[in-house]
Amino acid sequence: MTRRQLLRSIDAVRVKDAIARAERQTSGEVVVSVAPIFWGSVEKAAQKAFVRLGVIQTKEHNGVLIFVVPGRKKFMVLGDSGIHAKVGQEFWEAIAVKLSEHFRKGDFTGGLVGAVDVIGEKLGIHFPYDAATDVNHLPDDVDFS
Repeated sequence: MTRRQLLRSIDAVRVKDAIARAERQTSGEVVVSVAPIFWGSVEKAAQKAFVRLGVIQTKEHNGVLIFVVPGRKKFMVLGDSGIHAKVGQEFWEAIAVKLSEHFRKGDFTGGLVGAVDVIGEKLGIHFPYDAATDVNHLPDDVDFS
């Protein structure tokens, strides 16, 4: 599937709503980015996006990035150190399995929404939302740059 086809198949409004719903449970931030085709390491590109999109700037290091590269049929899920210390590698691997299952079926929106929902629940356990102090620091829109 090309990036253009993927872009048409993702319901960005549903993904944005899932991000907003997740962030109403937690002080953490969730970002979804769909990247254009590029040469080089997907992991390095995801790490750069993590910084570029501000995920690294969360106060409690509880930001999460779902980085999708449709032209390469690859994705990465990166959690900052604060959330990673709480959930461990097994959690990220389970998210990757969930995404892979949906993506293989061509259900990109369902995969992203499901992953964001689970991430939001887990963030909410370890970093609960506090209406008095929590501010949505990062946009909830899917990043397509």
